[in-house]
Amino acid sequence: MSDRRPIGVFDSGIGGLTVLSALCCRLPAERFVYLGDTARLPYGTKSAETVTRYALRAGRFLADERIKLLVVACNTASAAALPALERELSVPVIGVVEPGARVAVARSTGAIGLIGTESTVASGAYQRAIQALGGSSPVRARACPLFVPLAEEGWFDHPVTRMVASIYLAELRGVVDTVILGCTHYPLLKPAIAEALGEGVHLVDSAVAVAEEVAVRLRASGTAAEGGDGEVRLLVTDAPARIARIAALILGDDTPPLQLVDLPA
Repeated sequence: MSDRRPIGVFDSGIGGLTVLSALCCRLPAERFVYLGDTARLPYGTKSAETVTRYALRAGRFLADERIKLLVVACNTASAAALPALERELSVPVIGVVEPGARVAVARSTGAIGLIGTESTVASGAYQRAIQALGGSSPVRARACPLFVPLAEEGWFDHPVTRMVASIYLAELRGVVDTVILGCTHYPLLKPAIAEALGEGVHLVDSAVAVAEEVAVRLRASGTAAEGGDGEVRLLVTDAPARIARIAALILGDDTPPLQLVDLPA
């Protein structure tokens, strides 16, 4: 039986559209409703308690859209709020931390680098996930808080972005062979990040791993959509023109219009 209920995807801003894009490619028959809490970004500089409160508001909002599964396409919210979301919601919840950690453990032969927001790095979520997966490689973490506003500004490969990346990542260059992009905004800055780290470093973007995990979960539960055309709705809590422009850069020519919504307390 085909389950045509949508899949909810949530992020603090537009970085999670990288995960949405991977989901659409892997699951073209599915319907998606994406919520970007653009009025409250960045989450990465806020306390875990505040992030959890915001994430629960978003989760409840998407649950009211009658979703069948929630993807938390935000590393900060995955690190801080996943247990609370799992307790609160009656649908399966998938975060981005464990899939990314799994890929890093499989790929690395030396030290693993982790770059993310201040909250994600301080949470230790990736370090715990790597340890739980049996990884023995040392993890060298670096918070890169300016990457999110640079991505939201659309400065994906700007001279300022390259300069900031070179400063942030100098201590990882030549030390790690694998780097987890511990924020869904960071894949948008891949050229600058790769240049700063030097050749031979594998960058782990968890979007593809998350999409595969969602596909497996849907098959196992019998809730996959079978046949028919997929659909995407984009909801944001603030809609400046640059958000629509960057969304089109990530999703391409078929990007649907942004719909402005408010999240009740």
